[in-house]
Amino acid sequence: MDIERIMNDLEKKHPGEMEYHQAVREVLESIEEVYDENPQFESAGILDRVIEPDRIFTFKVPWADDNGNVQVNLGYRVQFNNAIGPYKGGLRFHPSVNLSILKFLGFEQVFKNSLTTLPMGGGKGGSDFNPKGKSNAEIMRFCQSFMLELWQFIGPDTDVPAGDIGVGGREIGFLYGMYKKLKREHTGVLTGKGINWGGSLIRPEATGFGAVYFVKEMLTSKGESIDGKTFALSGFGNVAWGAATKINQLGGKVLTISGPDGYIYDPDGISGEKIEYMLELRASNEDIVKPYSYEFPGAKFFQGKRPWEVKCDIALPCATENELGKEDAQNLINNGCTCVAEGANMPSTPEAIEMFQEAKVLFAPGKAVNAGGVATSGLEMSQNAMKLGWPSEEVDERLHHIMISIHETCMEHGREDDGYVNYVKGANIAGFLKVANAMLDQGVI
Repeated sequence: MDIERIMNDLEKKHPGEMEYHQAVREVLESIEEVYDENPQFESAGILDRVIEPDRIFTFKVPWADDNGNVQVNLGYRVQFNNAIGPYKGGLRFHPSVNLSILKFLGFEQVFKNSLTTLPMGGGKGGSDFNPKGKSNAEIMRFCQSFMLELWQFIGPDTDVPAGDIGVGGREIGFLYGMYKKLKREHTGVLTGKGINWGGSLIRPEATGFGAVYFVKEMLTSKGESIDGKTFALSGFGNVAWGAATKINQLGGKVLTISGPDGYIYDPDGISGEKIEYMLELRASNEDIVKPYSYEFPGAKFFQGKRPWEVKCDIALPCATENELGKEDAQNLINNGCTCVAEGANMPSTPEAIEMFQEAKVLFAPGKAVNAGGVATSGLEMSQNAMKLGWPSEEVDERLHHIMISIHETCMEHGREDDGYVNYVKGANIAGFLKVANAMLDQGVI
């Protein structure tokens, strides 16, 4: 495999798409050895085919604000690869959304979904629409206009979007309502639906729950447990909320949450009513965590800083891409952090990952750690197809087993000669092999 040739060609075809290039390079470097051992991949052009999305839809989304003024945003859906199942991946509504970010997320989603063992391909979509500060009526009108463009290209056996940053239960409801009206069908085309109309129990918590289950397996492999461990978390949305909830259930202590404006350090631990307050912050529709320190005076707010300077046993970045850099990694290593697991998608820079691996810190990538969210979306699809709903205990148990299976697969493909597990390599190889072999079986299409 000539990685530099592939990357040069990719950068010429898609200039300036840095996040997308970063994600592709990480996978290529991980799978180089196994790819070279399988010449059938080269003859079938698997790499050239798997790094390009099947198709991309781009469309304008006009909508009227509460003052009657017409606004226009851009909408996207990237259908990346459906070799093992319908395209599956979230919709993100955030001003930072562009094709580079959505292609990186869609590319990652292909291998993440492969790891779950469920029949799901990879995709991603969204808009540069910012729901912050918008009224419910404005968000509804935007979602209806967005779905008016998207509905013909999705379906329960074609492409099943879900939520992501800026797209929660409210937005999924508005999107689904419009889809149902246009399609005249009540089907499982979106996941993250309300419990009363086809949703799955524990879906909002699932990404955080799954991340903690993965950490549990990482620690178990070293003869340790979560009980008594301290955690630094970033973010204050569903992932951080679910992770904080499960960490407390398993005897750990959560010290931090964060937002774009800074982070909260609570030495007494974030548990009980404090976790519920995280939901209030999330529902406030504002990017703020500072009020937490007013509500709970024992906590401190650090303006404009990241939580990775706090002494902790385990770090769980749960916010956004490239939020943990080289300096942050050095702080964590110096403070004795022994495990870093990515609750978000690609939150660690390549330099930070390299530092963790050189220091033999347990490090696992988002495509493995946060796969619990899409896994539970897959379970929601199964429940919709069977026209039934499972109790929360059954969903949680299935999620737990899926995360155990993902961890075992990563260890199988990522264990190095000295016993250290390179979870990045393990996750990429395992995810790639399943997709590549499916593509071989199905011919050049």
